[in-house]
Amino acid sequence: MITYKQLTLAEIFEDCQNKFDNDKYQFLSLLDEAINLDEIVPVSFISHFYASTGRPRKHQLYPMLKALLIQRIFSIPTDTLLIVFLKFSQELRDFCGFDVVPDGSKFTRFKQDFLSDLQSMFDHLVDLTEPICQSLDPALASMTIFDTSGIEAWVTENNPKYANRIIKQLKAFKKSHNLDDSYDPYKAAYGSMPTHAASNQAIQQMYINGHFCYAYKFGIITNGLGIVRDITFYNKDFLKKHPDIVVGKKSDSPDEDKSLADSKALLPVLIDFFQKHPLINSKTFLGDAAFDAINIYKSLFEEIGFQKAFIPLKTKLSAEGTDYTVNENGIPCCPHDPSLPMRREGSRSHLRSKLPTMKFVCPKMKWEYNPADKSKHRVCHCDNPCTSSSCGRMIYIYPEKNLRAYPGVERGSQEWEDTYKIRVNVEKSINHFKDSCNIANRKTQNEKTLHADLLLAGITQLVTVIVADKIHQYQYIRSLKPLIA
Repeated sequence: MITYKQLTLAEIFEDCQNKFDNDKYQFLSLLDEAINLDEIVPVSFISHFYASTGRPRKHQLYPMLKALLIQRIFSIPTDTLLIVFLKFSQELRDFCGFDVVPDGSKFTRFKQDFLSDLQSMFDHLVDLTEPICQSLDPALASMTIFDTSGIEAWVTENNPKYANRIIKQLKAFKKSHNLDDSYDPYKAAYGSMPTHAASNQAIQQMYINGHFCYAYKFGIITNGLGIVRDITFYNKDFLKKHPDIVVGKKSDSPDEDKSLADSKALLPVLIDFFQKHPLINSKTFLGDAAFDAINIYKSLFEEIGFQKAFIPLKTKLSAEGTDYTVNENGIPCCPHDPSLPMRREGSRSHLRSKLPTMKFVCPKMKWEYNPADKSKHRVCHCDNPCTSSSCGRMIYIYPEKNLRAYPGVERGSQEWEDTYKIRVNVEKSINHFKDSCNIANRKTQNEKTLHADLLLAGITQLVTVIVADKIHQYQYIRSLKPLIA
């Protein structure tokens, strides 16, 4: 029988220390040579930190920043454990520049008091790393990939027992009233739960990572290389700036609420991003099916200036103003049999409109040869025709008018398949970004602290890009951990 032993803090520290001892001198020396804080810290941050108000600060700016960067590079999960490392490692203290190790409250106050400065530092690093990304792969660097994620808050409502109790009651209600399967206790539980946590109204009930919970939600923009470009925290300041994002009434379906909230947040986030970074000129957008709406396509192309949008179609969605449906590849289907896609027949300008046209014909149509006049003509062999024409149904798609069917690229093409795979890989990078920097399992109710931790995680990744560029080891642009092992 295998026995399990709960590790003490001392044992966890000893294990981490043993791993750190392998190359600590070399690695810290590398960081010290490659990271020049004078280049990456905005002047406004320095001026704010050393403002001549109040008592002189006990700890300097650069040591605090270096300690918080080290915390995320080494995946040290808490500020408490970071302090333990600093107290027991002279090399770490020398690298950071501490004579006396700060207590936990100092790190917390630093994050809360200088949140706006951390945001400025992050935005500055985005501009610094953009030329590096463009030099590595211009095509991937010019992609804009948007996704939403969230961090569960440390509140009672996220205890599994809280939801299970409600679900259990609703299951009993279904059984006692002999309700059929149309009544879903899980959806009903979602609809009956309060919209926010009792301890903090800013902690909203959301549907993230495949389940509903009470969380702080944020939008994240990356490029095709998996490098973070923007982190937008959906706090009250952002929602006040963009009031249309707020979902007025929560439905009984978490999927509907998630889709609605994500689609409303997309355009404001992108507009704010490109206003902050006018030198970033992205032509390709990648997102999930939540953004499959004609108004979003129009805004992406007309307002922001994207040339291609890789967004999957929502399945079983009817084309606007038509009697047919469109499958996931943007191909119209037979009106009488939605599972039967129509057959593509050429791409050319329409004879009358002169607009670029995609022509689809009935899949049961065949060309037949007439030996009498040596001509070929269409004949539809459908038993249940949807048109009186002997040639069968023909559908014309105008890419310039129907952006959902043709968002700058042909759905189902090789280009579509190859490009959309990049988004899947970037999603893995985002999860790695959250896990590696110990953001995913943060246990806090404090909005400012969590927001600062997100920004520090982004800053750490961007600093990693700069370090990888300086040492010409571009395989480490997303993580420096292989250099430690």
